[in-house]
Amino acid sequence: MSLKTSNLAFKVRVDEQIHNEMMRKAVVKAQETIGANRQKMVDELGNWEQWRDLSKQIRNHVLANLDAYLYQLSEKVQQNGGKVFFAETAEEATAYIRQVALEKKAKTIVKSKSMVTEEIGLNSVLEKEGMKVVETDLGEYLLQIVGDKPSHIVVPAIHKDRYRIREELHRAVGYEGSEQPEEMNAFVRKVLRKDFLEADIGISGCNFAVAETGTVCLVTNEGNLRLATTVPKTHIAVMGMERLAPTFQEVDVLITMLARSAVGAKLAAYNTWLTGPRLEGETDGPEDFHLVIVDNGRSKILESEFKEVLRCIRCGACLNTCPAYRQIGGHGYGSIYPGPIGSVISPLLGGYEEFKELPYACSLCTACNSVCPVKIPLAQLILKHRENIAQSGMTPAIERLSIFGFNLANAHPTLWKVGVNVGAKVASKFIKNGKAPIQVGALAEWTKARDLPSAEGESFRSWFKNRG
Repeated sequence: MSLKTSNLAFKVRVDEQIHNEMMRKAVVKAQETIGANRQKMVDELGNWEQWRDLSKQIRNHVLANLDAYLYQLSEKVQQNGGKVFFAETAEEATAYIRQVALEKKAKTIVKSKSMVTEEIGLNSVLEKEGMKVVETDLGEYLLQIVGDKPSHIVVPAIHKDRYRIREELHRAVGYEGSEQPEEMNAFVRKVLRKDFLEADIGISGCNFAVAETGTVCLVTNEGNLRLATTVPKTHIAVMGMERLAPTFQEVDVLITMLARSAVGAKLAAYNTWLTGPRLEGETDGPEDFHLVIVDNGRSKILESEFKEVLRCIRCGACLNTCPAYRQIGGHGYGSIYPGPIGSVISPLLGGYEEFKELPYACSLCTACNSVCPVKIPLAQLILKHRENIAQSGMTPAIERLSIFGFNLANAHPTLWKVGVNVGAKVASKFIKNGKAPIQVGALAEWTKARDLPSAEGESFRSWFKNRG
């Protein structure tokens, strides 16, 4: 599995990103632009809270009946001429796709944007077999050619500006044009066209699968997906097992909420519906269709206290409003799932050992709760992670000792009284100009950007008593 995007320690990553002026300016601009456009679409649609309630109900219904809908979906896909593979782990998913590629003797594989293929580390598995794997989403392509990682669920290259992109295009593939987006886009389109025409296999994700018909729904803002899924002879769609809707009626609601929440648009530019391989008499489409349904820990999440996170439709709205993401960007999280949703789902998929810091990359302001189109209580789930981490003893020893001391004093009024009186006197002697003479641990971090309050030398209770 390939959730991690960095081997650097959390604080090192955060420090790097806080000093990355280009990234921070780009993220601020994106958050403000997308946020304003989203609000226009919310106001235009009307009854937004009722739409959110309906979307939550749809997703909860799917999760409560997931086994039945997965069975129905798999039956329909096979009736339509496709093949279905249920992968319990990332390794099983990549092994199956690798085997299909080997059987097809694939040399070139084109991919459209897919978070779940990032999650399972698919590209590296195929590249080890000597296959050329090409990301055809513009943002993903720009990252791939320089060995970078996505920093946003919807806008993968959000951390770069046009000038950096122009430099990297020149260095990686010999681009000689200007930094104008239209010119760079035209250049990449010309480069990729050859790969589309030569590709043996096209791989896509899946925004929603319609259980009633066996249809895969793909929502994009570029035309690359339609080329990737119709020109190659084989199409492999990879989906997280929870990404289902019973019928087109429910998908209609969900894609309405997805586009408005993700980029502030009524609908994405391309809404593509694919139902199995090309049938006799049809002129386009793949000859062979595979649907790989990935569990990779989702079953365990479904039976846990975090099951509400599986309602997520990967719109990225929580990232677009998060003040922590605004400061440290996606790479600060060190996971392909950044932001509030990443702080919840990364520890669930990758474990606390790898991602125990992420629940603390949050101020608990609850802004993410208010914009989530399916009403996931992200802030509360992040807080639950912190509780679990603390109870498991994974927090730093000095923190555990501090909490122990606080609880001990708080449970004994006399000890508390002595402690605050002595503490007030000590603080008045040692805190000078908002700084303490000893800068360690959380105190040192906190005072990097803040001053400690000046101490008067007495506790609040004694101050209150002395003033009658």
